Amino acid sequence: MNIQMLGTGSAFAKDFYNNNALIYASGQTLMVDCGITAPAALHALGKRPDEVDALLITHIHGDHVGGLEEFAFRMKFQYHKKPVLYVAASLLEPLWENTLKGGLAQEPWYTLEDYFTLRLMEENVQYTLAPDLSFEIMQTPHIPHKASYSLYINEHLFYSADMRFNPQLLHRLVEERGCDAILHDCQFIAPGAVHACLDELLTLPAEMQQRIWLMHYADNQPEFKGKTGAMRFMEQHRVYSEVELATSSTQAG
Repeated sequence: MNIQMLGTGSAFAKDFYNNNALIYASGQTLMVDCGITAPAALHALGKRPDEVDALLITHIHGDHVGGLEEFAFRMKFQYHKKPVLYVAASLLEPLWENTLKGGLAQEPWYTLEDYFTLRLMEENVQYTLAPDLSFEIMQTPHIPHKASYSLYINEHLFYSADMRFNPQLLHRLVEERGCDAILHDCQFIAPGAVHACLDELLTLPAEMQQRIWLMHYADNQPEFKGKTGAMRFMEQHRVYSEVELATSSTQAG
């Protein structure tokens, strides 16, 4: 299994694309979130929308779902395909009613199912897309009263959506579930209101930091190279193998 970040930027970054990813496994491609910049990021990589077999949505902020309308229209009218969409059952109604319906609804297509083959997800259930790719969702704290889900991939890799600092969860994942790689969103400005901030993540013990790869960062990311303890930065468009991500390192980001 390999991961390629379509982008590693925060919602407001301009030099980095939105924090969305492509996961490759057993000849299948899963896109994790499809933000405003996702179509441009795919184009920059020379990839077509129809090369994506399935999408997974973690929550309904624009940097995670803002590209879905273009993706849906192109798949339906340009490629004549109906992609698979993995979405938490709790997100289904707000995704359609509050985000996509205004643009996608038209005669005779009035539901999300007209554009996607839906796979509704529940917490703590393992879903398999390919022989080398399984995942489960877990609700993690982001915006009060708005559901947001992070991923646990192949029973050892944690991929945060957007989440506030939650050291208890990280310790449980490592100590109870054997997590050896953590892809974590990170903002540089403290305090972290709806995202973990770098100052908070730097309070984690070194052995935990060695498992962490930072993403969802602002455009001033170059100023923080060498200032992230044992944590490293994910790079957009670089392909990372599952083994590479899980290999601990004492090198700073």
